[in-house]
Amino acid sequence: MGSKKTVKKSNKRNPNLRLVKNGEIGSEKKKKGTGKKRENRPEKVRFGRSKRVGILLSVFLVLLFLLVGGGLYIINNYKVTTVYVDGSIHYTNEEIMDMVMEGRLGDNSLYLSLKYRDKGVENIPFIEMMDVSIEARDTIRITVYEKALAGYVRYLGRYVYFDKDGIVVETSEEETAGIPQVTGLSFDHVILHEPLPVDNPDLFNEILNITQQLAKYSLTADRIYFDSTYQVTLSFGDAKVALGENVDIDEKIMLLQSLLPNLMGKSGTLDMREYSEDTKTYSFEQD
Repeated sequence: MGSKKTVKKSNKRNPNLRLVKNGEIGSEKKKKGTGKKRENRPEKVRFGRSKRVGILLSVFLVLLFLLVGGGLYIINNYKVTTVYVDGSIHYTNEEIMDMVMEGRLGDNSLYLSLKYRDKGVENIPFIEMMDVSIEARDTIRITVYEKALAGYVRYLGRYVYFDKDGIVVETSEEETAGIPQVTGLSFDHVILHEPLPVDNPDLFNEILNITQQLAKYSLTADRIYFDSTYQVTLSFGDAKVALGENVDIDEKIMLLQSLLPNLMGKSGTLDMREYSEDTKTYSFEQD
């Protein structure tokens, strides 16, 4: 028998070849992935405490500068120098300005436009409403809507003003020019915002008609007097005009505008109770 020779095969291995066990495959991938993430993550910029305080202080100073600068600009460029007042009779223009332009920023048109936007000035005696409009940075217009006053009566040392319906509108210690005093009415009390308690409430319609007709012809009576039978007499200074009953009042006042200039400076009574279109002259009895 021939002898068998055993031949050993020698394999050349790659020196870089590495043996990895099955359980280590996943962990290797995880390690590699973790390493990549850490390598790509940017470093956080951290400031010291003193640097952070400095940044915050700088931001605050910039905001303060902008706020002060903006405030100075508004104060200097929106200062009111011209004011128009329309419709005020009871108060002077200066008094109306003081009511509207009150406070530290009362002369600033921008502040006033914000203060009175979509609202007016209310709760002022004798005034229904005041509207404030901004016409320019330095110009405003104040429009006054006064309460419709028909006349006033004296009661307990005060002037009691009432409207066309006899409602007491205001009481004051001061007399308002252009509003006649009504005398001869009997009442024992006065309540604000309630009717004057007179015996004949229809008199208020007559008073309103008289005041409207006088205003129509630019006449201003000092007094409207009613006697016990409700006949009316108007006073213009020392001159009186007896109109009589509530008949042809409009025609009498229309004629009165041409007769009244002859009565100025005189003391007496012009009798117009018996009025007709054919009457050319009326008697005047001096006091």
